[in-house]
Amino acid sequence: MSERVTVTELNTRVKEVLNNTKELNDLWLLGEISNLKKYTSGHYYFTIKDPGSEIRAVMFRSSRARIDFEPSDSMKIEAYGHLDMYVERGSYQFIVESMKRSGIGELYLKYEALKKKLDGEGLFRQDRKRKIPQYPKTIGVVTSPTGAVIHDIITTTGRLYPVDILLAPAQVQGDGAWKTIVAGIELLNRVGVDVIIVGRGGGSLEDLWPFNEEPVARAIAASKVPVISSVGHETDFTIADFVADVRAATPTAAAQIAVRDKGEIRRQLEDFTVRMNKALTAVTERMRGRFMVVDSKLSPQKARDRVDMLLMKLDDMSSRMAGALSKKTMEMHRRLSSADARLVPALGSVVSGKKMSSEAVFSRIGPAISTMMGTKRAYLERTSARLDALSPYSVLERGYSFVAGPDGRAVTSVKGLHAGSVITVRMRDGKAEAEIKDKEEFE
Repeated sequence: MSERVTVTELNTRVKEVLNNTKELNDLWLLGEISNLKKYTSGHYYFTIKDPGSEIRAVMFRSSRARIDFEPSDSMKIEAYGHLDMYVERGSYQFIVESMKRSGIGELYLKYEALKKKLDGEGLFRQDRKRKIPQYPKTIGVVTSPTGAVIHDIITTTGRLYPVDILLAPAQVQGDGAWKTIVAGIELLNRVGVDVIIVGRGGGSLEDLWPFNEEPVARAIAASKVPVISSVGHETDFTIADFVADVRAATPTAAAQIAVRDKGEIRRQLEDFTVRMNKALTAVTERMRGRFMVVDSKLSPQKARDRVDMLLMKLDDMSSRMAGALSKKTMEMHRRLSSADARLVPALGSVVSGKKMSSEAVFSRIGPAISTMMGTKRAYLERTSARLDALSPYSVLERGYSFVAGPDGRAVTSVKGLHAGSVITVRMRDGKAEAEIKDKEEFE
């Protein structure tokens, strides 16, 4: 009768067979590393393959400490260890206890050769990389239409700053995938977009290889619009990443680079508005102060008071000059009379001639003073006319009115008024007093 066993029992028996079979233990396994994953625990999980087959492998942290190099994808190795069964999953794997390098993988050699070639041509130079536009309207995406990349980009841009997304479907893995990637980049350049995102999710070196092909690198370099590369995980670097204008660690990061956060834009606009209002307020206050100074200097009442003061000074000067002239004339007459009385009659004719000469001088001084006084008065009249022309009262003749506060100064804003304030309204032919009932400020 056939034996009946559980799955666990079966896998456990297989594990015992593998562990007790000498041919499956203490082996040196030759192959190439692929799909290497490093965990925070210190354990390394990867695949060892050759052209005909592959097997899963694990190297625990204690074994990793025994080697003096860092394993990487496409590295050819010789791994020492044994075969074991993972009972819970029913899968067997090679437990690596030690490792040594046996050569560099072919893909890695091709990668390094192309990287060196394109770098020598200047395709990686920073000065040829273009800036990403701040406010793109349309973003082109070259990726698989069914992968998570396009979903992440659409979700992220929709949350940050909605834009039009134009997808150029491409094969991102396998033979001939590079042709569809190149075609997508060229198509988006012909259609016209503002920025292009080229990317895919993580994978092994073989999975990412289409983005290491030379035609893809040259298509990115020849693009008329900036290109953001988002290929693999943060630790993966492809030739496309070096040629692109910007390299993003993830598709979400690529979307965040391509568009700005509308919340950030709103905060910047609010900040600009506050700063602009402060600047306008400062300018307004400075101008208000200047206008108050000018208003105080050009006040109609003060202008008229200044003219009256000048006229008073002119009258005073005229009175003083006339008094001085009269006094001087009388003094001269007195001296001449005294001299005339003391002189001998023989000098009478001389004295008479001098007296006539003095009278001639006095006769010329009078008209000269009158002319000077007329000139000064004409200058004051012209000055008064100009001040009248600048006076707000001249505007009253055209139908306007002049409003003054209780202090007699012009009212230019309702901010200084309140209900019950008394103002004086001056018109062409008179003035009237008014009381403020209500007020309204305009913005």
